[in-house]
Amino acid sequence: MEVYRITLKKWSNILKASGFPGRWNSKGVFVIYTSSSRALASLENLVHRSGEGLNKEFGTMEIEIPNNLKVQQIKLSQLSKNWYNYENYSECQKIGDKWVEESKYPVLKVPSAIVKMEHNYLINPNHTQFQKVRIKTFEEFKFDPRLKE
Repeated sequence: MEVYRITLKKWSNILKASGFPGRWNSKGVFVIYTSSSRALASLENLVHRSGEGLNKEFGTMEIEIPNNLKVQQIKLSQLSKNWYNYENYSECQKIGDKWVEESKYPVLKVPSAIVKMEHNYLINPNHTQFQKVRIKTFEEFKFDPRLKE
């Protein structure tokens, strides 16, 4: 399976988690966020940046997750009605933190808060099978300046 991650060019050759808090992880819990398509990866990136931050040098990582790696899936039906609201981050963080802590699955498939029927894939860099995940390609990416003027 191929997934995508838009990142600053300086991070183009490494799969690394920052430990910064996100929708699906608390501060200090290391998770790599990826998306099912380039388009979703760009939308996910866009909502977390100001207009000025979009003119930096970015690229898209195409990441290969071997098909034999087990993936845990969180379905919309498992989440509360307004799980995607910022106020409900803690609900998703508890799920993601537990997934990392249990370390049963190297990948967690979650619904996108932006496009509910699309999916993001979280990768646990501390899982024993993480070394099987690899960057397939890295290509330049520029945000269209009309996106956040």
